[in-house]
Amino acid sequence: MNEHMWSYVLNKKGELDRSGAEPAQRVDVLEELKLGESFSGVLQVRGFHNQSRAFLFQDSWRNVRASAAVAEGLLQKLRGRIEFTLLLTLKQERLNSGVILSIHHSEFLELESSAPRNEIRLHYHTQDQRPHTEVFPYRLADDRWHKISVGVSSSHIVLHVDCSRIYERVVDTPAMDIPALSSVWLGQRNAAHGFYKGIMQDVQLVLMPQGHISQCPDLNRTCPTCNDFHGLVQKIMELQDLLAKTSKQLARAEEKMKSLDGCYCEKTCSLDGEVYREGDAWIDGCRNCTCSNGTVKCEAVYCPPLLCAPDTAPTYMPGACCKECQLDDPPCPELNCPELEQISLTDRCCKVCRGHDFCAEGSSQICVENSECVNLEAGACCSCKDGFRSLRDDSAYCQDIDECAEGKHYCRENTVCVNTPGSFMCICHTGYIRIDDYSCTEHDECVTGQHDCDENALCFNTVGGHSCSCKPGFVGNGTVCRALCDGLCQNGGSCISPDTCICQQGFTGKRCETDIDECLDGFVECDSRATCVNLPGWYHCECRDGYHDNGMFSANGESCEDIDECEMERHSCANDTVCFNMDGSYDCRCPHGKNCSGDCVHDNKVKHNSQIWVLDSDRCSVCSCQNGLVMCRRMVCDCDNPTADLFCCPECDPRISSQCLHQNGVLTYSSGDSWVENCQQCQCLRGEVDCWPISCPPVQDCEFTAIPEGECCPRCVTNPCQANTISNDITKTCTDEHGISRFSGSTWTKHGTECILCQCKNGHVCCSVDPLCL
Repeated sequence: MNEHMWSYVLNKKGELDRSGAEPAQRVDVLEELKLGESFSGVLQVRGFHNQSRAFLFQDSWRNVRASAAVAEGLLQKLRGRIEFTLLLTLKQERLNSGVILSIHHSEFLELESSAPRNEIRLHYHTQDQRPHTEVFPYRLADDRWHKISVGVSSSHIVLHVDCSRIYERVVDTPAMDIPALSSVWLGQRNAAHGFYKGIMQDVQLVLMPQGHISQCPDLNRTCPTCNDFHGLVQKIMELQDLLAKTSKQLARAEEKMKSLDGCYCEKTCSLDGEVYREGDAWIDGCRNCTCSNGTVKCEAVYCPPLLCAPDTAPTYMPGACCKECQLDDPPCPELNCPELEQISLTDRCCKVCRGHDFCAEGSSQICVENSECVNLEAGACCSCKDGFRSLRDDSAYCQDIDECAEGKHYCRENTVCVNTPGSFMCICHTGYIRIDDYSCTEHDECVTGQHDCDENALCFNTVGGHSCSCKPGFVGNGTVCRALCDGLCQNGGSCISPDTCICQQGFTGKRCETDIDECLDGFVECDSRATCVNLPGWYHCECRDGYHDNGMFSANGESCEDIDECEMERHSCANDTVCFNMDGSYDCRCPHGKNCSGDCVHDNKVKHNSQIWVLDSDRCSVCSCQNGLVMCRRMVCDCDNPTADLFCCPECDPRISSQCLHQNGVLTYSSGDSWVENCQQCQCLRGEVDCWPISCPPVQDCEFTAIPEGECCPRCVTNPCQANTISNDITKTCTDEHGISRFSGSTWTKHGTECILCQCKNGHVCCSVDPLCL
């Protein structure tokens, strides 16, 4: 690489760089973490250039995790973003498999580089919360400097390495609703796994697409991103939705105006069944009421202030709205209770027994309209009944509260609120049926059978739809319910009854925990030109050395055909011999009358006959030259031999430091062990865990696929509404209930409802109840 390709383009004055990224759109991860100040196991070293600091990640006991405040600040900038670019410069140690950057919340977003498999992996969650791993075959761990750019724009991912575009893919759109309390790790997955070893420099997040231009200014943006296109499509769909709503409202307004033509309306008022003309005035209890502009307006009767003589007191008299001055000289009756139970009152001269019923002696007669008498310790008072408010300060007269007019009701969709004395009613619109006291719906989908609840679920009718809930003893989302087992059925097994698992093809065991080795057990018979390779849950027939597939990809290997090593110059014959092709191999033959050496040519080097050597690129492979033919094999591991090469034979490594901790934090594995976890094949190598997505059998001639719950590989489905994996074809549009065309992949809320969410899937409209409404 040329040094000028690594020019440091970030403007220290805060001006725009050539990528167009403002400083606020750029996050320097190394600076945010304040690396080098408080993280052990990380050392500042010389980088590729000296314009910024570089750090060496070396020990496996380090803990490079952002503080809660720093992590939340960084995630707040990323949250909801569908366009961003991760940039960094690195020099990764050979044979290392480690995580570069991880936003950890069940591995929400993570970039990983694996030397054992020569892969760059981007782990993320899709918008329907499915974990997904995008694998890019490329070797970064070669102890050389590389400049990396991973650009994400909606469903569009571009990988640049050393200013060259290596991969460009359309994938399932990543979900960027990053959960709260997510942690941010640099150079590791968490405190125990995925330790990166090597140097990092210029680790930055650019909150915009095409961020690779910051690294490589000579590269220009030539094409719009997927998000640019999706943004245009979204605006079109929003305008379509607005047009449909506006058209519907306009039609309703026109209907109402037609019904009003030729009408003469006299404004009247109605109260308690009585009709009053405009301008009428009357007394209702202790209120002065008038009819004005079709509305009844009532005000409490005005009471002037009283100046009572010393031997009188202001008192409400029966039937009166205002207090009057009354003499206070009542005779005291004889009490039939002990003196200790007799109490004095402030508003009368005579004592009464404790617990006296003031309402019974006539106080209740004072509580007149919509009011009731309430006994207190030292007297009685009036209290308005529920649904009424007081007209006087003593609550003897109360008026009805109009919950409908004041918005104090609970009526929901498809109902109209009707006020009643002290309460209200929710009346269903014409043609609707009642769900409960406050809501109505067009029809009862549970009764009519127009629902998608599982047979082991209960159906509950809701406004505009329904909801499903699994019966006791079953778990699921209500649409799909399965029996609850004591311990999960693994590898896609189904719990059909308590503690009984039915395993998917390729697995066995009480919990379907054991993979069936179809190759070992004799279930498979591959063609003679192929060999059986066992994989978790399935197998495939792989062409033997000397053969390759002709493109037909038959299951039993019949499509394997011979490679003509002589014609393709893939042989090792020396110049003094002639290459002769054979079925699955070749032969180096000496011309008649010549004395040939039997030497071989390997990696453009001459190897003498019977010479044995170790490959430069793989010290664990031993090759030999036999009469012009090069034969290589992996080193045979003898763990009883104390001089066994532990690098090539990790299974012979007895050191505790070479063991690996399982993801659950309980199990441990020895170096060389393999296992399957969360749809990934994992291997322990010298104390480090490397995981990669398991291989799935090819799914051919399928427009719609779905990954069943608990399984790892997709299966064909005929119902597009059940598909969770689909390549949207924007030419296959849908028509909604108002005749508006919708692009494939678009979603909308069904008109007239709040909780029915519809989606267009390649010409098919799929609607379901929005779980956020439940």
